[in-house]
This record gives sequence, structure tokens and C-alpha cells, in this order.
Amino acid sequence: MGERSDHPQGPGAAEDSGAQEIEATVVLGLRITDWPALRAAAIRAVEELDFEGVDPAGQRRELLREVAEDANAALGALLHPDRLVAAIPGVEAMGGTLEISVTEDFTPDFAELFPLDGGDDEDGGAGADWTLTPRTACLLHAQLLGLADAAYDDLDEHGDEAVADGEDVDWTVFARLPQRTWRMHRGWRRAMARAFDDLADDLALGEWPLPRCLADEIALRMALVDARALLGAQPESVADMMGDLPADLYDYDWEGCNDELFGVYGPDDGDPELSAEQRTEVLLAATHPEGWFLMYEDAEERDPQRGYRR
Repeated sequence: MGERSDHPQGPGAAEDSGAQEIEATVVLGLRITDWPALRAAAIRAVEELDFEGVDPAGQRRELLREVAEDANAALGALLHPDRLVAAIPGVEAMGGTLEISVTEDFTPDFAELFPLDGGDDEDGGAGADWTLTPRTACLLHAQLLGLADAAYDDLDEHGDEAVADGEDVDWTVFARLPQRTWRMHRGWRRAMARAFDDLADDLALGEWPLPRCLADEIALRMALVDARALLGAQPESVADMMGDLPADLYDYDWEGCNDELFGVYGPDDGDPELSAEQRTEVLLAATHPEGWFLMYEDAEERDPQRGYRR
């Protein structure tokens, strides 16, 4: 076959094609699977950038702070048009913009993350060990995210204000915590809001949301209470939320959640007759709220640089 006359080759191809300037639109669907790795890459990218203006060092510090705390900012640093084009030989960037938006209806694939076993059993898996089912994981995930959103909303509206008796209607999350926390500062409340997100992230990665500190214990118990309440008050809404997730015998087994998710980590000393919840209550009574975020000795510590959603 001969060469096509409309596909010029060689050094003069660009001049002959009439396509010296091209506008390219790229739409990407992305799922963040390793936030620490994304953050580290974004930090490296920012450190390599050249800043101009009145305060280049200050600009760099501010952008480093943003990419360390916000996934959108981290993606923005890595997907900036100038950075992408720099990796393509023979092309010069003429300008461009980057828009990043979060897909509001995105949810993890809980059927894939929490596969059901024993599907061939005649009893529907009744003889199998307890497991966190896709539907339970989905409902817990939704409640944890909702609590995190509400906690950040409380923080935005009230900041360092103390919670007072009779003001429950003005607070969505922090008035539900023990009264000894009602005067805690903004930084503490922000860390508490992140505890809900931490457990939701565990679920989004296919891991059981096992509390690794006292704040996690409180956050998960609140999510379980809310999940049970929502299922009882709005079963049709919960059914719609589940979509085509497979049903299982252990769906919404709240007692099983309390038995299996708590007590995996944490101190095992003290009265052996106490339940995991009772041991937590004893520990809460003996621990100042500032100590709620200290990881249990036998639990894997969460990334201290993971940042905050807000």
C-alpha cells in the first residue's frame, strides 16, 4: 500500500497539516485508592515548581499545605496542563484550565469489597462465621460520612463555642458527645470529625472499621445508632440506597457488629468479666478528651499526614 496523502510524514508534517495549534479536551474518571501515595507525589510536584511574584516561598508553603490536606488540590498539582504537556515531546503549552469536581453519587462497590461466602449453602450461609455484609457496610459507610459532614458543619457554624445545656437543636454532632467534651477547642473537634472519615475510609478500602482509638470507638457507636434508627424509621429509603447489593442473613446485624468490631484493638487488662463496651466506658472515664486520638498500642497507626476533608 502507498502512503496516504492526508497523513504527512517527516519533519515538515506539522507545517503541512495545518494543525499547529490544537485544543484537546480530556475527561478522566478517577478513584483515589492510596491517599498517602497521592499526597506524597503532589508534594514532590509542588517542590519542583517555580514560583514568581512577591512571596514565592509563601506561595509554595500555602500550596504544600493545600495538597497535604485536600485530595482535589493534590490532583490539581499533578494534573495541571503545563505539567502534563511538559511530558510530551514536540509540544508547547498554549495555556489551559483544569476543573476537578467530586462525583456526588459515587459509592464504593461494596459487593466487591465485602464478598459473601457460603452462597451455595442450603441454609443460606447460616452455618458460616459472622461477616460484615455489603449492605451493612454500605449503610455504615453512609452514616459515617453523614456524621463527618455534620461535624464539619457544626465546626463551621460554631467554631470554638462551648455547647450548652438546652442547645442540642443547634448542634448536630458535638452535643451528642459526653459533656466533658463540650468546651473542647476547634482543633479537637476537627480531629473528631476526621475520626468518622477515617472509619468510612476503612470501609471504602474493603476493611472492617475496627476502632483504633477512643475517638474511633465513639464515632463507630454513633454510626451504628444512626444506622439502626434510619433502618427502623425509613426502611424504604435504605432499600433504595442498597440498589442491587446482594442480601444476606447477616444484613444489619447490629449486635454482631458490636460483638465483632469492638475490642479487637485496645487494652485487654482490667476486669475480664466486662464487655468491650464496658471496658471502653471505663477507659473514657479515665482519659481526658485530648487522649481520645492516641492509637491503641496493638493497632496500626493511621498516617499522621492524612489531612482533613475540610
